[in-house]
Amino acid sequence: MNLQELVRDGEWTTEPVRAEWTAGGELLVEAREESDAWRTTSYGFVHDDAHALLAPLGAREAIEVTFVLDYDQQFDQAGVMIRVDESTWIKAGVEVSDGSPQVGAVVTRGVSDWSVAPVPEWVGREITIRASRDGDAITVRARAGDEPWRLVRVAPLSPTADARAGLFCCAPTRAGLVVRFVGHRRSEPDAALH
Repeated sequence: MNLQELVRDGEWTTEPVRAEWTAGGELLVEAREESDAWRTTSYGFVHDDAHALLAPLGAREAIEVTFVLDYDQQFDQAGVMIRVDESTWIKAGVEVSDGSPQVGAVVTRGVSDWSVAPVPEWVGREITIRASRDGDAITVRARAGDEPWRLVRVAPLSPTADARAGLFCCAPTRAGLVVRFVGHRRSEPDAALH
């Protein structure tokens, strides 16, 4: 499934302000101000209105989403979302926090957690987030360009869960975030964790 097929066959969890194609085949998605995905932990609120374009994810399947890291405002974010329901989901990608882009993941099982690592050297580059589902786990990796994959997270997900996955973006603190998605593909899951 490529980016055009995801747009044709996927469904938005929350419609963005706009989603339109460029002449070069890239998908521009404009996030609504105050859109986010988070449940309770530390902040005490629940947001479930991130803009995620999702299609079914098999029990043994990997998804990759590629976008350009050209955003820089607090909590701007884009990447991959895997969703079972409103209280069971994973989002992984690059989020701006405290002035720096951070690669990370939020894993939500009733309540959310968050892990990040700074990647200022990724600014202006094409970033690919890969989420590989196999057995009882999702393994998240990320890279800029064709650099080696970096392990971001290993998270639990029931092998029987009816999950959907695809690209996402949100803008918790501002209007006007536009993310340029340049790729989406599905493949076999990773053969090994290491």
